Amino acid sequence: MKMKKLVVPMLSLTLMIPALAGAEAAPAATMMKASVNTPAAELRAGLDYLLSEHFTLAVTAMTKAYEGTKDAAAAYQALDQNALDMQPAIASLYGDAGAAEFERIFRAHNKYTDDLVKATKSKDTAAVKAAEDKVSGFVDEFGNFLGTATEGKLPAAAAKQVIRSHENHVQEVFEDYAAGDYKGAYEAYRKGYAEMFGISKALSSAITTQMPAKFENTKADTKAADLRSALNQLAGEHFALSVLQMQEQYDGRAASNALIAAEAMNTADFKAAIASIYGAEGAAAFEKIWVTNHVNAQADFVTAVKNNDVAAKAAVETRIAGFTTEFAAFLDSATAGNLPKSAGQSALTTHENQVQQVLTQYAAGNYDASYKTNREGYKTMFGVGQALGNAIVTQFNDKFQDAAAPAPATPADPASMMKVWMKVGSAVLNINGQVTQMDTKPFIWNGMTYIPLRYLSEGIGADVKWDKQAQQVTIKAGNDTLVFWMNKDFMEVNGMRKSVGAKVFVNEDNRTVVPLRFITELLGWNVQWGNADQSITLTKSI
Repeated sequence: MKMKKLVVPMLSLTLMIPALAGAEAAPAATMMKASVNTPAAELRAGLDYLLSEHFTLAVTAMTKAYEGTKDAAAAYQALDQNALDMQPAIASLYGDAGAAEFERIFRAHNKYTDDLVKATKSKDTAAVKAAEDKVSGFVDEFGNFLGTATEGKLPAAAAKQVIRSHENHVQEVFEDYAAGDYKGAYEAYRKGYAEMFGISKALSSAITTQMPAKFENTKADTKAADLRSALNQLAGEHFALSVLQMQEQYDGRAASNALIAAEAMNTADFKAAIASIYGAEGAAAFEKIWVTNHVNAQADFVTAVKNNDVAAKAAVETRIAGFTTEFAAFLDSATAGNLPKSAGQSALTTHENQVQQVLTQYAAGNYDASYKTNREGYKTMFGVGQALGNAIVTQFNDKFQDAAAPAPATPADPASMMKVWMKVGSAVLNINGQVTQMDTKPFIWNGMTYIPLRYLSEGIGADVKWDKQAQQVTIKAGNDTLVFWMNKDFMEVNGMRKSVGAKVFVNEDNRTVVPLRFITELLGWNVQWGNADQSITLTKSI
């Protein structure tokens, strides 16, 4: 049965990477030096790598198994090894028992997707349903595991939602591929791939909030960490798509053209990222170098290998060597020497050698070696993300600094006054000096500021209850009882219906959000809005 496609809009990279032209820096007194190399950023990057690789290998293993290719077993083995490679990271956080439980749950679900492929290929409806039920069971079990392990910092319900979305994307790619809709398959692939980086951000933020001392009180959601993750995403996707395209081209499969189109979209996103930092001229220079003797040359390399044309192969290798020199010089110049040409050329040469080796080993039928090189090459791209991110943050450090959390309440603050501070786009919540890291952020939509209801309510001592069947939130704050309904623009206050002025809804982080001014003023809070930094300060006598 064809699953309903989930449309997950991809954020423009110019939103993920701060616009450097005309951006205002916060006052120096509130700033700390920005870095992509903090313990929290390292955790997030490690999760970026392992989780996104899981997605790429899951899709590859499923499509290869469906086609019955000779490398199908090697692809599945690489997928299983990815799960095993996650275990040390889990053990370092949650001990050997936690790692063993993770392995039991996570490795099994790789087998469930393999069962789904076999059932689909044999058109066994009952077996398809059984495999889908096992996947659903995994979603619940793994969501509960993450909720328990993180002590609720990543709530089980939220974990289940993102895991279910991930599984839907994997199955959507596979179903489109099996139906021969390769264009749809690889458009869904890009959405599902991007989603893994959102999952790693949420999980790393939960872990660092749970274990602040272990990560030296650093945060996983800083501007610098966001930049590094965005570059990880672009570089990793480039490698994954390149390898798949070269294999499909070598085998003469119809999916090759769809992968070329997906590579072009990846290049466009890379160009947009460069433009957001170095302007249109820098982006144009990037595209010319990147495409001619890099992306296009890789396709020519496949043709040469397939035709066993030694001269053509040598000519392509010369072009690619020229690319590594030219692009390394571009990065050196663009980053004002913060990514030296020698270091850039070394990394690019390693990347190109790995891409070529994956294909030559594949062509020779040495599939185990090809997938081993594939995994090594994929991991290399996350070193590229780190190096380039570090160079950019070093070059424009003031643009990537995050304002420090508001100072704790001072003795001068009246004891009878409650003060709440939050900020649009920030996960920091400060209530009378007690800082909490939320798993969602205030935002502005249709000219109205929305805030997460549960964090505010529980932070001020209110009792919050959720009725899933009625889609209803009930809040008891002192003598007041407030009742909200999802997707309704009205509420009840002590039994009296009142207009909210805008719908209450659940945001992409699975958090109920409400219009700020209405809820705070209704409960007697004074609201102060910071025009300069979009901060929100709420005060109330208690």
